[in-house]
Amino acid sequence: MLVIFRRHLKSCPHTSRRYRRCKCPIHVEGSLAGEKIRKALDLSNWEAAQELVRQWEADGGTNNHTEKVAITDAVEKFFIDAQARYLKESTIKKLSVLLRKQFIPYCQDKGLRCIHEITVDDLRAFRAAWKDGAISSQKKLERLRSFFRFCLISKWIKENPALGMSRPRISHPPTLPFTKEEMQAILCACEKYPDSNRKTGQANAKKLRALVLLLRYSGMRIGDVITFSEDRLKGDKLFLYTQKTGVPVYLPLPEFVLDSLRGIEKSSRKYYFWTGNGKITTRVGNFARSLSTLFSLAGVEGGHAHRFRDTFAVELLQKRVPLEQVAVLLGHSSIKITEKHYAPWVKSRQEQLEESVRKSWDSFT
Repeated sequence: MLVIFRRHLKSCPHTSRRYRRCKCPIHVEGSLAGEKIRKALDLSNWEAAQELVRQWEADGGTNNHTEKVAITDAVEKFFIDAQARYLKESTIKKLSVLLRKQFIPYCQDKGLRCIHEITVDDLRAFRAAWKDGAISSQKKLERLRSFFRFCLISKWIKENPALGMSRPRISHPPTLPFTKEEMQAILCACEKYPDSNRKTGQANAKKLRALVLLLRYSGMRIGDVITFSEDRLKGDKLFLYTQKTGVPVYLPLPEFVLDSLRGIEKSSRKYYFWTGNGKITTRVGNFARSLSTLFSLAGVEGGHAHRFRDTFAVELLQKRVPLEQVAVLLGHSSIKITEKHYAPWVKSRQEQLEESVRKSWDSFT
């Protein structure tokens, strides 16, 4: 039988070998499978020490436990792998906020040093300190699970403790495209948009109008519009992306959208809305603030860049364009993503539902 106990440091005011709340090292003594054991566990978390001893007893010895890897080392190795996988800069940034700025300080505060010490209860307590909404919490949980899955594959832990955490309950708000009246108000507000000298109708107002039209009639995300370059235009068609099958996807643009692009001074030789220097996220943030001012001038509440993409998709669906084609134009990896966000706007589906209800009336007449 094995017994764990705390060996207090000279600086610790506690003396009880069974005291659980300090961060002094934990040792184990006793016998297991005929072997006498008395050694330090390299742990300071009592629950983690108990779990390790239980695992030794289940394995019938101490030679089958996982490699001891420091939490900081595990995190850095995870990021080396993330870089090798060519993850997007935005994805790595979000992972860094979660793991480097939040998770590591939390573990240090709790006296957790090695990755195998972490339990489900530790992660639940970690999540309880988050101040995010349901959707953001779910995304952070997915990132946390991916980190521990990496640790599991690396054989630093015997199971993924993040899998013991339930997903937050999320109620997805309905997609709200801009109405025709709102779009007209937004375009009219472009003429009122002031520059730094409070003059209206200047070059920046024309550029903002071109940005709005391109967002609305291309369905692209604002980050893709910011990095939109002239070489992506082939006549009146916009090159969107190349599918996994190698087939390029083009989208025709209305002539007035093309005229608006031709009428502005490009930010650089290559890009319409970006100099090519600095971070794209900074430029996106600048335009997001400009759009916020524009929505205020237009009297449109709840306006944001992604609603132009929603307007593009909903307009197609209401014109009975198949959901599969809309998914291709939006660049979704699966039609399920498109269906999740836009199914209520599929006009043919709604008409079929209405017709089915009307047919059910026949049995009562």
